[in-house]
Amino acid sequence: MHASFEPKLRSWVSYQEDTDFPIQNIPFGVASNGAETKCCVSRIGNYVIDLAKLHMLDAFNGILLPPRIFDHDSLNPFIALGKEITSIVRMRLINILALDSPHHDLKRASNEWLIPIESVILHLPVEIGDYTDFYSSIEHATNVGTMFRDASNPLLPNWKHLPVGYHGRASSIFVSGHSFPRPKGQLKPDDGPPIFGPSTQMDFELEMGFIVGKQTNPGESVPIAKAENYIFGLALFNDWSARDIQKWEYVPLGPFLGKNFASTVSPWIVTLEALEPFRTAGPHQDPEVLPYLKAEGHFNYDIELEVAIQPENSAPSVVSRTNFKYMYWSMVQQLAHHTVNGCNIRIGDLYASGTISGPTPDSLGSLLELSWKGTREVSLAQGETRKFLKDGDTVILKGRGKKEGVSIGFGECSAKLLPPN
Repeated sequence: MHASFEPKLRSWVSYQEDTDFPIQNIPFGVASNGAETKCCVSRIGNYVIDLAKLHMLDAFNGILLPPRIFDHDSLNPFIALGKEITSIVRMRLINILALDSPHHDLKRASNEWLIPIESVILHLPVEIGDYTDFYSSIEHATNVGTMFRDASNPLLPNWKHLPVGYHGRASSIFVSGHSFPRPKGQLKPDDGPPIFGPSTQMDFELEMGFIVGKQTNPGESVPIAKAENYIFGLALFNDWSARDIQKWEYVPLGPFLGKNFASTVSPWIVTLEALEPFRTAGPHQDPEVLPYLKAEGHFNYDIELEVAIQPENSAPSVVSRTNFKYMYWSMVQQLAHHTVNGCNIRIGDLYASGTISGPTPDSLGSLLELSWKGTREVSLAQGETRKFLKDGDTVILKGRGKKEGVSIGFGECSAKLLPPN
């Protein structure tokens, strides 16, 4: 059994059995409490763990932590300490929270560092210097290639040889709970010249993102055998897309205004250690990849994912259920390829998986696929339907791994589409 995953482990903190945040999880994020400044936090059940106050109470005695390491508005300085330290901090938290914890003094002082989730504001967990979006689901790439290119040969010649990706816009990545206006841009009608106006084909993209936890210097590459040492943890990610803007602009260089207006990331970074029990084999790769992309072992993760659309003043409707395990290209392959040319990476960089689609009609990770380019209606509650998103719609992503009665989840990743400015 993994050291940090003991299904029978219980906490003295009360929470529902189906919580995303049991004692086996202990993710990391950033929060503020009222007028107080931001600080680094963790979570158990419906409580936020104030790491700065725990540090003041000497909870991390014996761990080599700099003073005020948790008094920052991002996790970057903490992540920079390295997994040797961050993993020990996480295990210490589990020890403090365990039902048989020897830390009786900290338990008695829990009102100082254990805060109800409704009393805090969650913020972007890391300072994201650079953001890369991949295109790593073979089901998604096949569907898009079938719709827009060649149904008999939907994948481009390079797709099965390398993880396709592009560099996105880091400044417009926001934490879950934000709202943004419908973007505007050039649109190309089928029977006329381009026009300017609001996108009429707004879409979500269900993705997972991983956070870089170790930097490299220019000219260095991350070998695939060591790639996981450079990944701190994962978060849910929605790569919003204006499909009509994207369709007109993306040839020959790729997405620009159709993507850069907004992306949404969940507030909690779940560590690779917490996700270890859900490690699984990925799809068979044929043709055989080049040596620098070959990985020995299992590097995909069995994480159940879902997308819900909630219209204004209505209940949410789940429109997609899929799984992260379907990804053709794994995170370690993505990182090894990204750096093989000597591209340096920095702590806090975010790498998104690309849209995650599965093999069944209800496991598609975008409305583009679910509505098949707007030719089908997607049913919602109360008789509503969608081909693409309407103003006032909130899109909610969720994800969790399940094993032996324990769920390790990410919470919600949600945002609302507003009318255009």
